[in-house]
Amino acid sequence: MKFIIGTTNQAKVKAALKVIDNHFPGNEWKAEKVPSNVRDQPIGDEETRLGAINRAKHAAEKMDGWIGIGLEGGVRTIENQTYVCNWGALSLPDGTIITAAGAQIPLPEEIAVELRKGRELGIIVDEYFQKSGIRQHEGAIGMFTSNVVTRDLMFEHIMQLLIGQLKVHFYNQ
Repeated sequence: MKFIIGTTNQAKVKAALKVIDNHFPGNEWKAEKVPSNVRDQPIGDEETRLGAINRAKHAAEKMDGWIGIGLEGGVRTIENQTYVCNWGALSLPDGTIITAAGAQIPLPEEIAVELRKGRELGIIVDEYFQKSGIRQHEGAIGMFTSNVVTRDLMFEHIMQLLIGQLKVHFYNQ
């Protein structure tokens, strides 16, 4: 199978490749930076999901007959508590779109205050922990879970949900 991942983010690429290699040995893959066509900091499940779908579609458009992968992180608020949210999508050559969502954890209020000002989570978390490039590695979820669940591990779970659905799709044709 041939896959094109709509990002060059190290954590996302690592997650996607680990799952793809496990389920489709001998696959061909490529990573390409593509737009999400949503805000840099997606707000809510709907916008975050749309970003993942857009990335998957744009990736698939780059290579005819390849499966496009889109992974997107965002934030959402429930009952005045802000959480991270994460979505993934596959865009199949026949036009089928497959989606899945991942883990969500609450963020500290001081982070939520900055998000409400329109700032991006990755930048805020870098400042909060006085580190650089957290989104490329452990991610906010890793920092706020003491690296029990890192960004690549969280996106691996989403990729497993996507690949599982992909297998069902192919078996039912």
